[in-house]
Amino acid sequence: MNTPFRYDYVGSFLRPAELKAARSAYEKENITKEELKSVEDECITKLIRNIKASGYHVITDGEFRRAWWHLDFFWGLNGIEKVNTADGLHFHGETTKNHSAVITGKINGKDHPFVEHFKFVKQFEDENTIAKQTIPSPAQLLVQLRLPEFLKENKEIYPNDDELKDDIVEAYHQVIEDLYAAGCRNLQLDDCTWTLYADRSFWPAFGMNEEKLKVIAEEEVELNNRVIAFRKEDMVINTHVCRGNFHSTYANSGPYDPIAPYLFAKEDVDAFYLEYDDARSGGFEPLKHVPLGKKVVLGLITTKKPQLEDKEDIINKIKDASNYVPLENLYLSTQCGFASTEEGNVLLEIEQWNKLKLIKEIAEEVWGTY
Repeated sequence: MNTPFRYDYVGSFLRPAELKAARSAYEKENITKEELKSVEDECITKLIRNIKASGYHVITDGEFRRAWWHLDFFWGLNGIEKVNTADGLHFHGETTKNHSAVITGKINGKDHPFVEHFKFVKQFEDENTIAKQTIPSPAQLLVQLRLPEFLKENKEIYPNDDELKDDIVEAYHQVIEDLYAAGCRNLQLDDCTWTLYADRSFWPAFGMNEEKLKVIAEEEVELNNRVIAFRKEDMVINTHVCRGNFHSTYANSGPYDPIAPYLFAKEDVDAFYLEYDDARSGGFEPLKHVPLGKKVVLGLITTKKPQLEDKEDIINKIKDASNYVPLENLYLSTQCGFASTEEGNVLLEIEQWNKLKLIKEIAEEVWGTY
């Protein structure tokens, strides 16, 4: 029993009020790290209990120990530290906190804190559920370390790009090896780099064209595949791709067409979790690049707003997608997590669970099984 399941989700959940309060108190140095961990443990335990009660077969920690879906992982690597930027990331109508990552020494993955985080979730596995660990992709880290604001500092330690990529690969190898030793058999690489390139409206600003896209895309596929190649035979590695998910806003738009010949056709993952919750995602035709036998999880249910989707509309979209990927290789999920950052999307916890209930009902109607 491995991911994906017919009814599934991406990974993160809305942070409970008591968890947000505890994190705020910790940042103000009003409680200790141990006291914060105690609240995290309690909230994660309750979350997993609710996931199981909802009939789902995969459990995560909801990313409750993180502020960001990606930066916390980067900060957990040796040789990378948290740093403030002049400005946050710009989403449509919103700006994030001004946090980033800077290289302070040679990068390695020894003793990454996410391994202990996974061990806590692992203990709750049973005959009906498996634990999944989500981490940002190696390509996402490479892009992060190439951002202009700290590129000079990063180049001082890694003047050679090949050496940087080699150390990223080895760091991920170490983390994956440690996760595997801890019992992890389901890993998800979250990757938002691809949809930036898919958004042609960004191309003029970055001097992007088809030739440059080919160079960048092939570099990122190669980097991700070097890490994926390290997995043991009984480990599943999937990837999730979306167009940004912060406080119910988004970062970019555009169909998968420009990136499909690289990402879908060449990345060696077992399944693609893909954002397909509104018109910004385009149509299903790019799925024709997915190799026969690979799985596609259709993110047709949005986490950005509380309104429930129409069942028949979603079923019809699944049928449309089956023109490009066989129905037996299709699955259903949310388009992204409910809280890619600790702020969370603009909906209530009960509305979050209603979304998952709807996914399960539709999947059982379409496939009749998990």
